[in-house]
Amino acid sequence: MVEFSPADEGVVGLQFIDEVKGGNIPREYIPAVEKGLKSSMTTGVLAGYQLISLKARLLDGAYHPVDSDSLSFDICANLAYRNAHKKCSPVLMEPIMKLEVVTPEEYMGDIVGDLNRRRGQIQDMDSNGNSRIIKALVPLAEQFGYVTVLRTLSSGRATSSMEFSHYEEVPTPIAKEVVERQGRIFIG
Repeated sequence: MVEFSPADEGVVGLQFIDEVKGGNIPREYIPAVEKGLKSSMTTGVLAGYQLISLKARLLDGAYHPVDSDSLSFDICANLAYRNAHKKCSPVLMEPIMKLEVVTPEEYMGDIVGDLNRRRGQIQDMDSNGNSRIIKALVPLAEQFGYVTVLRTLSSGRATSSMEFSHYEEVPTPIAKEVVERQGRIFIG
């Protein structure tokens, strides 16, 4: 028996906890359970995207002295993963980037408008001499081609830098579109 829950804060990947008591599963098969769960996570349940993090507590199980082997426990872990996802509500996550744009003041309105169209959230606006600094959080998916657009909006006078911030749930209408475009919902 495996109990699934969200991984602890800051954990990426599989957080595997072995809580088997009394030798119901021989120790040599427990790594196979962990391996099966890790491999299952590489193909997530929505549109085939991988699962970012998961906590799995191995609580109990059984084995047969003749018929059990590592492959059997690997397969059982995969089936437990599939069955668990039938009972949960998975969501698509997307990377959110910290964006900083330095621009002359006369281009600020166009640049802020463009960031809003890209689902950006303006965090701060500041000034440094004649330049204005815009800090925003923007989904990475909306940033493709941004440098070219920024050059056009500012006549080549604005610059930008970007770094990863965190993951965030994709808005429902966009998630539905992504799943439909992929044409599939995976269970396992």
